[in-house]
Amino acid sequence: MSGGYDLNLFTSPPDCNFLCSVCHGVLKRPMRLPCSHIFCKRCILPWLARQKTCPCCRKEVKQKKMVHVNKLRKIIGRLEVKCKNAEAGCLVTCPLAHRKGHQDSCPFELMACPNEGCTSRVPRGNLAEHRQNCQHGAHQRCPLGCGATLGPAERASHNCYRELRKAWCQRQERSRTLVLCLLRRMRKVYRSANLIRRQLAQLGELLEEDDALLLGAPQEEAETPPEGSIGAEMGGPRAKLPCK
Repeated sequence: MSGGYDLNLFTSPPDCNFLCSVCHGVLKRPMRLPCSHIFCKRCILPWLARQKTCPCCRKEVKQKKMVHVNKLRKIIGRLEVKCKNAEAGCLVTCPLAHRKGHQDSCPFELMACPNEGCTSRVPRGNLAEHRQNCQHGAHQRCPLGCGATLGPAERASHNCYRELRKAWCQRQERSRTLVLCLLRRMRKVYRSANLIRRQLAQLGELLEEDDALLLGAPQEEAETPPEGSIGAEMGGPRAKLPCK
C-alpha cells in the first residue's frame, strides 16, 4: 500500500524532488536518511525492517539517525490539490494542508444515513432530503437530546423547550397525585389507630370494674355472721356468777 500522496490528486504535476523512490508518490511525512535520501515514513520503516540499507544507494542505515523533514513537509502542504470528490462533481481546489478541512464540509462527500436501520450513503448536500424521505426515519429521537420521539411531520415544528416543559408538568401532576393518595392513606391509618386506642381504653375500664367486684366480695362475706351463731351463743352455758 502506497505511503505517499497519489499524483492524480494534484492540479499540476509535482516537482520530481517531492517524489518518494519507494512508492513513487508525493512524499508524506518525509524522513531523511544519513545519506540524504528522503522517503515517506510509511515506506522507509517497513523497508528498514527487512534490510538495513538505503533503497537508493544501499548504504547502511541506523534508524536513530533518521530525521523528519518538516520544512519539506510544509512546502508540499502548500501544493494545490483537487477535492477527493472531484469525480462526483466537486470543482473545489485547495492547498494540500487544507484538504481535510474541505472534505469535512464538502457537499459531495458521501455520508451514512443517521436513521437506525438505514444503510444508504448519500452526498452530504442531499442528506437532509434523504432523511425526510427515508423509510427508516418514520420515528426518531430528537437529535438535541430532549428524549422526544418524532415523526416526519413533527420534526419541523418540534420545540425541545416545550416538550421538556410538558414532560415536567406531567411528572409534577403524577407526584401530586401520589402525595394526595399517601395523605388519604395516612388519615385512614390515623382514624383506625384512634378507634383502637378508644376500644383499648374501654376494655381497660371494664377490667378495672371486674377487678373491684372480685376484691369487694370476700370482705362482705367476712362481715356477715354465719347462720346459727347467735342461737349457739344464747343456748350455750351461761357464765356462773359469784354468789353474794
